Amino acid sequence: MVGVLNIPKLPLFSPLSLRKPSRPFISVKASSESSDSQASPASTSTKEEQKPSFASSSTATTFAPPPNFKPPEPKRFTVRPDKTWDILGASLALFFRLGTGVFVSGYSASFVSENEIPPGQYCLEVGGSRVKETSKIGPRPEKPIEIYEFEGISCFISDEEKIDSVCFLFLPLEIMDNGGLHTTPVVHFVEREIVAVLDLDVLFYPCPKNGPNFRPKVTQMGGKQQFPYMVDPNTGVAMYESDEIIKYLVGKYGDGSVPFMLSLGLLTTLTAGFAMIGRMGKGSSYTPSKLPPKPLEIWSYEGSPFCKIVREVLVELELPHFQRSCARGSPKRQILYEKAGHFQVPYLEDPNTGVQMFESAEIAEYLRATYAQ
Repeated sequence: MVGVLNIPKLPLFSPLSLRKPSRPFISVKASSESSDSQASPASTSTKEEQKPSFASSSTATTFAPPPNFKPPEPKRFTVRPDKTWDILGASLALFFRLGTGVFVSGYSASFVSENEIPPGQYCLEVGGSRVKETSKIGPRPEKPIEIYEFEGISCFISDEEKIDSVCFLFLPLEIMDNGGLHTTPVVHFVEREIVAVLDLDVLFYPCPKNGPNFRPKVTQMGGKQQFPYMVDPNTGVAMYESDEIIKYLVGKYGDGSVPFMLSLGLLTTLTAGFAMIGRMGKGSSYTPSKLPPKPLEIWSYEGSPFCKIVREVLVELELPHFQRSCARGSPKRQILYEKAGHFQVPYLEDPNTGVQMFESAEIAEYLRATYAQ
């Protein structure tokens, strides 16, 4: 697996949008672009799902792979030398977040004999030994959850005033606005950690800064441009605020308990912010792109640094994507193993071009070549 194209400079200062905190917003209307697809029962079905379309037939652009394109052969645990700093920067989350988002809820592993793993069954191999992994998955949503968000940090102090140049390293844990309200930074990946922990499939609508498509839609649906914004088409519930989204998801699709690293309040925010230092600014600003008629499908999970750098490109290009979460212990690892003959993430399936491919650096190159303007 490999990293993204450009080795970033690690800036000391990175722009943050700051705006007024709000009470959790909950409505009972579902998104007008809610997918009619059904998530697989117990996350093991391979049934085809219908994905939403984003462009009318009269205005849709025809997409094709780049000239002479050939998907690369997968290379496990391999980092291309010129991508080393990208992967190292994206790996900081594993340290600061103590591996949150790497394992599905109730994860357990045990060494087993070779004859206990039938042929064609995915399993982890460690030093020639085989490891059986299991997890405890809660109720499955019939339709995928929809989340509108982007990579980065934001802290809202007022609806009228926005401060766009604040360094997170020197940002106080509380900022007081003119109205006397207190607010703290919101790091936009903690809700993706709970998605991995609960093994949920999610339709992500990226909302990078200056993105023309989905930021306005959030304002239209919820009444304000604040992120993350979640829509559950199974219940009609829609809400802002990461903490409230996490509580809702674990209550509805988990065992009701919030994972330790997601329940620490300001400490959760602080550790999540430090985890993003190596990739500050990536995945937060819009790169002009062509909106595809169908969402892309990406097999990934939040704890993987290889998946993270591909996700940054998806967000920058404002490409809607259906994420098949497959953290350690996910039964969907077996599905991908059967589908591709190999398990490795990220794995991209693009219904607009028919391309299916492994390797994060090449996926990032493909996305820019196909969709960037």
